[in-house]
Amino acid sequence: MKDTLDAQELKALIKSVFSLSKEDHHLLFIVDIPDDTLPDTEPWRIRRRLAEDWCRELDGIKTQMGLKSVRLMAYPNVHSNNADLPQWGVFVDKGLADLTFETLAAMEGRVDMDEVLTGVHILMAPTQLSTTAPLKLLARQLNFRAATMPGFSPDMLPALRIDYKEVNRRVDLITEEITLAQALDIQFTVDKTDKYTVHFDLRHREGHASGGRFPKMGMAGNLPSGESYIVPYEGELDTVSQSMGTLPVQLGDEVVVYRIERNKAVEIFSHGPRSIEEAQRILSEPAYANMAELGFGVLKDFGLRPTGVTLLDEKLGLHIAFGRSDHFGGAVGARDFSSPEAVVHIDRIYIPETAPRIHVDFVKTHGEGGTKTLIKDGDYTIF
Repeated sequence: MKDTLDAQELKALIKSVFSLSKEDHHLLFIVDIPDDTLPDTEPWRIRRRLAEDWCRELDGIKTQMGLKSVRLMAYPNVHSNNADLPQWGVFVDKGLADLTFETLAAMEGRVDMDEVLTGVHILMAPTQLSTTAPLKLLARQLNFRAATMPGFSPDMLPALRIDYKEVNRRVDLITEEITLAQALDIQFTVDKTDKYTVHFDLRHREGHASGGRFPKMGMAGNLPSGESYIVPYEGELDTVSQSMGTLPVQLGDEVVVYRIERNKAVEIFSHGPRSIEEAQRILSEPAYANMAELGFGVLKDFGLRPTGVTLLDEKLGLHIAFGRSDHFGGAVGARDFSSPEAVVHIDRIYIPETAPRIHVDFVKTHGEGGTKTLIKDGDYTIF
């Protein structure tokens, strides 16, 4: 299997993901650059080289695609996943793999981030830190569409070659069910003995489909993709959120058990080093304690396996996120955190490879049509 995409594969991917039209003229890649606070790594370096190669390949066939420009912009990393983008970047065309913040900061030709994005039609973001939250908001504000690829690596290439028509069918089925639901219950078993149940309030919310296609202006989301998601009601209206229960999360070898009340993690029931850390974190950063997303990935059935990177791994099954939610239609945003660097949206993934101590017994929705089981014994029941 090739460890990159050639020009024709890239052309097919761009046309499929963005449904190119005669009005699409400008394609932009953006990448973040390491610094002393967040030092470089080999996977990050490989990703920047991949972005440079893809940009060069597409630039060579841009007239075939009806494009006028294919460019690449580097910007200083923002030290946290889903934090707002910086105000500036620099267009580059070579040497990206070895580019440092010091070199970037000394380069001439800084450009204003918002001004650049205002002139973009389609954007791809193979970055180290996730840009999904800010780009979802900016895409709507500035009228472009974007595929975010945080942590993308060559071993994810098979996920760009699957049948996204079938992926979208499955994602749409789940989205319909969670949109109709008023509530959702999940039961977990830890170490084959301990049962935990959490109830999520889905009033005032609708589900969203992320099937790896962004055909309309204002759309942004992950690529590879294949999930449906919904933000639990966070209590921002006149009534309090009814989300409550106990939620286990495996962090390393330890299972941390959170008590959920009014859609926030308010207490830790478990014991251990990670439990102590999480207890301090939900106390010192209440916005992190927000239950920000219920996600339902569908790619496991397409033969894909985890890579150790959230971008792909969350698309393999159930995941629950903590933190920022405004980019998904929720109420908690960057302003609710103590600092820009503290802004996070962190997915906790429930698949055997990443959480072997936790089994998903069932996921059930509740609405006017009664109760429906979406997942039983870790597998979907609705396809």
